[in-house]
Amino acid sequence: MKFLVLLFAYAVGGWAQSCSPQPGAQNLATSGKASQSSNYTPFATADKAIDGNKNGVFSTQTCTHTNNDKGPWWKLDLKQSYKIDTIVITNRQDCCPERLKGAEVRVGNSAENKNNPVCGTINDISNPQNTLCCNGMVGRYVNVVIPGREEWLTLCEVEVYGVTPSKEPHVCW
Repeated sequence: MKFLVLLFAYAVGGWAQSCSPQPGAQNLATSGKASQSSNYTPFATADKAIDGNKNGVFSTQTCTHTNNDKGPWWKLDLKQSYKIDTIVITNRQDCCPERLKGAEVRVGNSAENKNNPVCGTINDISNPQNTLCCNGMVGRYVNVVIPGREEWLTLCEVEVYGVTPSKEPHVCW
């Protein structure tokens, strides 16, 4: 019986971690183009979230920051469609992580922020990094939107992992 419990725990643990990027996986975000609803300061532009720097201290000028917008958004154009497996978002760590609570992360082929399906919602702000499992959602755009309230949106890094649909393994019968 102990063996079955251990086997089950291992299987569940392995399944829960299957969303993590594989070692050596390429972060697709770094070759994309980012934009956002507004810029709080001249150095807090949308591209800071795809610069490869996960530093979560805003004063180091490595994070995005919008104004206190109604429904602030950040958008990444990957320049082509991908099957997205995992998105990792690094939140601000020097203050105010609660601002990101309730943010929707969307993936799809619409350039409009509200038209793409939701991959996940950020509800746990206790950890500076949130990993979302998109399970192969296809899309060219990744949107982070805080719906329905006035808020500042700050992202210190957004990583996107997936494959081009043409690089999927093909099964021959």
